[in-house]
Amino acid sequence: MILKKFFEKRRKKILKKIKKEISFLVQHSLKEDILYDKKKFFDITGNLCENKKTISKIFSKEKGILCGKKWVEEVFQQIQKNSVQIEWHVKEGKKIFPNQNICNLFGPARVLLAGERTALNFLQMLSGISSTTRKYVDCFKGTKTILLDTRKNIPCFKYSSKYAVLCGGAESHRINLSDAFLIKENHIFSVGSIQNTIQKALSKRKKMTFYIPIEVEVENIEELQQAIKNPIDIIMLDNFSYKNILKAIKIIDRKIPIEVSGNIDIEFAKKIANLGIDFVSVGDITKNIKVLNFSMRFCNE
Repeated sequence: MILKKFFEKRRKKILKKIKKEISFLVQHSLKEDILYDKKKFFDITGNLCENKKTISKIFSKEKGILCGKKWVEEVFQQIQKNSVQIEWHVKEGKKIFPNQNICNLFGPARVLLAGERTALNFLQMLSGISSTTRKYVDCFKGTKTILLDTRKNIPCFKYSSKYAVLCGGAESHRINLSDAFLIKENHIFSVGSIQNTIQKALSKRKKMTFYIPIEVEVENIEELQQAIKNPIDIIMLDNFSYKNILKAIKIIDRKIPIEVSGNIDIEFAKKIANLGIDFVSVGDITKNIKVLNFSMRFCNE
């Protein structure tokens, strides 16, 4: 129940923080792509076209999960406020298919051309994250296992990545270093032992006015046996083989929620899906991004 509340809290925090990040990312992306002079964006090729009212459509070129509508909208708002109207045909987080009309855009031709690539870049990357996330989520369909992301993301793109993960159906692991205690090998090395590190975390938590979970990452069965002697909230099995995961599950005997992490691919996710694991965290969904392909075309109607 406590962990469920933490996931809800993280979701709310991501949705709150995302507004500022969208504005920041779009602003810097447009400055990279378009000459900005005298408070106007300048597209040398786009300016060959008459700046008349134009209709364009964005199409998906492959199947996946849509994510990134607010980023697309912000791109055209920053180029020329309220000049482009967007009619979306697919809801955020829903399945899309090849050659599907995702949305129609109505606005000045030069504005549409200036924002085309930046808008599609956001759409393809965020939809890529949500689509890969959904593939992993589907591995655990019908089980109690919850898929988590990690902090392995593109710098300055944290909340956007985590938002895309939510659209894909997974939950967020730690948002930042103050979100939870996560005791790893370097903490243990620095303090001197697993036992001492956990005790220091427990002592620090007692002085806090709010509850923060304590998670301990272990790399072998010996470390696991040491860690579970303490009142911790989650035990993370890092890079455990399938055989050792089975051993660990037996040793833990449902006393502590289990998270499995470390080089998890789709095939391994399917293999461990029915073991009763509580959480599986996958860095692949936010660091090895396979973008989803989209295109924008002008049309008569």
